[in-house]
Amino acid sequence: MAQNEFDVIVVGSGPGGYVTAIRASQLGLKTAIVEKKDLGGICLNWGCIPTKALLRSAEIYHFMQNAKDYGLSADNVSFDINKVIERSRGVSKQLNNGVGFLMKKNKVTVIKGTAVLDGKGAIKVTGDDAGVYKAPHIILSTGARPRILPGLEPDKKLIWTYFEALKPDIMPKSLLVVGSGAIGIEFASFYRTMGAEVTVVEMMPKILPPEDDEISAMARKSLEKQGIKILTEAKVTSVTKGGDNVVANVEKKGGKTETIKADRIISAVGVVGNIEDLGLEKMGIKTDRGCIVIDGYGRTNVPGVYAIGDVAGPPMLAHKAEHEGVVCVEKIAGVENVHPMDKSQIPGCTYCHPQVASVGLTEQACKEKGLDVRVGRFPFIANGKAIALGEPEGMIKTIFDKKTGQMLGAHMIGAEVTELIQGFVVAMSLETTEEDLMHTIFPHPTLSEMMPESVRDAYGMVIQS
Repeated sequence: MAQNEFDVIVVGSGPGGYVTAIRASQLGLKTAIVEKKDLGGICLNWGCIPTKALLRSAEIYHFMQNAKDYGLSADNVSFDINKVIERSRGVSKQLNNGVGFLMKKNKVTVIKGTAVLDGKGAIKVTGDDAGVYKAPHIILSTGARPRILPGLEPDKKLIWTYFEALKPDIMPKSLLVVGSGAIGIEFASFYRTMGAEVTVVEMMPKILPPEDDEISAMARKSLEKQGIKILTEAKVTSVTKGGDNVVANVEKKGGKTETIKADRIISAVGVVGNIEDLGLEKMGIKTDRGCIVIDGYGRTNVPGVYAIGDVAGPPMLAHKAEHEGVVCVEKIAGVENVHPMDKSQIPGCTYCHPQVASVGLTEQACKEKGLDVRVGRFPFIANGKAIALGEPEGMIKTIFDKKTGQMLGAHMIGAEVTELIQGFVVAMSLETTEEDLMHTIFPHPTLSEMMPESVRDAYGMVIQS
């Protein structure tokens, strides 16, 4: 096989891309990965990882400010925003270097540059490693970028996307966040904890729109208690820029308008797939609503071309991209019993304070489908570990099919729920029933004890409350 010929070429090195490339190499396929900028993609360099580093700093700062609640004393608590950012960037750099090491370890060829499909089984790369590279299997994993709304075009100074919010030129005293999905709420939580006056504007009737109504309402109550102002069923109609601030006109339900002045605006209205300039049209590859159309194994309508991750449609989550990529390349390699992605079992996590996590159907979605369900709830305030941690705010909610006992969904808000949710993801994957969960022994004292209690509550057998 020639130097520029491979079995698999992956375009894009985000979580989906680099995991796919490693798995391909493990399966004995000669593999290359093309990246135009930083290994690890948006998630590692500008998304999932650095935001969690910032939020960790905010969490510790919050505990320091409230040290007296734990019988401790911490005077003159302050922060250096530049050092907070420096730590966040350092975490990303460490992981970026780690991806590079993994590529070498797994004998994946890294091609630096921008790729475009160049006919059957070929890509043309411009940049450092310019040239034509060939493979019978080309996997597009080009990710997504921030969605831009007319009138809210980012200028990198007054109107930010998550890029600027991760490396702010100043620590704003006031901030307007447009959009209340995971990205918007995480930044609202971070900047509020660090002292900014924060307002969140959301077009939908609730914040965190994909979440269960009950969990969303609890999150809103908690965030408002922390001092975040939240306007739902509202939209920004115009923005006027000043020298070092912005004035936004916000139209609320009923047509009333409110004027909000802030140092900065974060536009967090979702992301769109990077489908442009890939040569899709020339190849006749189908797209729908800004995403590449694929089957359950990542295959497009053109043989030999595949797509995974954000570019292949929602939910636009790193762990979805990783799993999708492994399924795709295992199918290519002829691995037996490869199952297509089951999107109903993809968990979602929001790392605000308190955290929010979920998997499966919400209660309202069950009702819309006409399902007869049992719903269980268990509050953090009834859990000894939560009280000991000083984190008694939260709830675990579980939903079961009344006839079969099948678990349909789990929804959580509270401390460390982003770690707890995986227990229910595994349960759903194994088609566990309510009886199995109630008979599973959970350690004490832990937050996880609340999980079977929520299940028992759905069946009128709750013990610890």
